[in-house]
Amino acid sequence: MDKPAVYEQLFSGLDALCADEPDVIARMATIACELYHAFDHFDWVGFYRNIDGQCLKIGPYQGSHGCLVIPFTKGVCGACARERRLQHVPDVDAVADHIACSSTTRSEVVVPMITETGELVGVLDIDSNTLDAFDAIDLQELPKINRYFEAP
Repeated sequence: MDKPAVYEQLFSGLDALCADEPDVIARMATIACELYHAFDHFDWVGFYRNIDGQCLKIGPYQGSHGCLVIPFTKGVCGACARERRLQHVPDVDAVADHIACSSTTRSEVVVPMITETGELVGVLDIDSNTLDAFDAIDLQELPKINRYFEAP
């Protein structure tokens, strides 16, 4: 199956799984699981939750251990939270303040999760052990995950 079809199937499944789930942590856990198992190049998938507008704390994830706390002032996840825009890092070694939660991570994409009222719920972090693993399709499709956080 080609990548656009995998994303289409993924969103169809998430629509059904998350439709009536009011709990944000349950939605995060479900999304992380489904994304992790959908793509071979996703080696770590998880959420970092906005705790106080200055700090992200680990949320549901799939893969090896993640960092427990990330300040908005540090790393790629912090930049995503601070700037509220997608961060795409083809080579993590090229980013001076990249936080290496895993020594095997080679590339990363981080997407802000923002409600309809402008509240930053957190960020979706996806790491790959492959250099330059994320293509234009990933960068187009992954922000659509935000729709599961728009409605209260």
